[in-house]
Amino acid sequence: MRKKNYKGRCEKRLLPKCREICKTYDKIQFVYAGILQGNEDIREIRCNILLDGLDMGEYTSDFVCTKADGSLMVRECVFRKYLSKPLTVKLLEESRNYWERRGVTDWGLVVDEEK
Repeated sequence: MRKKNYKGRCEKRLLPKCREICKTYDKIQFVYAGILQGNEDIREIRCNILLDGLDMGEYTSDFVCTKADGSLMVRECVFRKYLSKPLTVKLLEESRNYWERRGVTDWGLVVDEEK
C-alpha cells in the first residue's frame, strides 16, 4: 500500500496478464508480480489500484487480480520490519476493510523472508 502519488524508485515492465505497464516500487512487489504472472489461476493483474474514498487520504493497493473463476484477489506487499508500525497496521486494516466492503474475501499480505 502506498500513497497515490508516491515518488520513489519505480521499475516498469510489461507483463502479459497486465493490461497496462506494471509499476513496482520495491523488491517484494517486483518478485511477486513475476509469481502472479506464472500462476495459472490468475487471469489478470492490476497494479497500484486507487482505494477511493479513504478518510486517511489517497492510497493504492499493490495488486488486484482476477482469478480464473472470475473472483478478485488482493495482495498488499510489506516489509517485515514495518509490520509492527502503527501506521502500517492502520493502513493495512483500511485496505482489508475497503475490499471486504466490496465483497473481496481473498485479501492477504506478501511479506519478505525472515532473516
